[in-house]
Amino acid sequence: MSKLIPLLEEVRSCRLCEGELPLGPNPVLRASPTARLLIIGQAPGTKVHETGIPWNDPSGDRLRQWLQMDRETFYDESRIAIIPMGFCYPGRGKGGDLPPRKECAPTWHAQLLQQLPDLKLTLLIGQYAQRYYLPHWYGSITENVRRYRDALPAGFFPLPHPSPRNTLWLKQRPWFEQEVVPALQKEVKRIFREES
Repeated sequence: MSKLIPLLEEVRSCRLCEGELPLGPNPVLRASPTARLLIIGQAPGTKVHETGIPWNDPSGDRLRQWLQMDRETFYDESRIAIIPMGFCYPGRGKGGDLPPRKECAPTWHAQLLQQLPDLKLTLLIGQYAQRYYLPHWYGSITENVRRYRDALPAGFFPLPHPSPRNTLWLKQRPWFEQEVVPALQKEVKRIFREES
């Protein structure tokens, strides 16, 4: 029997930073031992905190558009795991939501990843996931994303955050939607084609 189910229950019961969370703890993640794609983003926003459904917001809509994926496929835990850098809503700062809590990834990620033996590709969305996981940090999100091919041998695909707040970033870098998004779609299709 998989150790993942009790581990997920343990993560969802985590109260490690309870005193620091303005809306209280509500760890949001999903995974299955058969998942082939892992999405590591930042932390839930208020809508995701309220619903308990990851990427259930305009950022998720844009991410699914990049992936050419409908909601049903996106939320199929048997194929796609969603494990953010921070599991709970961290609160608001001056420029938007605060960064993910620093306790989550070191406390839980390695244990969770050990229970996902079929992973073929991990999307690293935003600077926190990229700084934590990328073998090479090229000094900016732009450079990491531009040089996405360098990360593929390690099983990673760096992406900007699909937040509406990044619309200007996307407009200023048309190469992202012209070159990177089609490459992303190709990689995702490839790993699901390989399913037995």
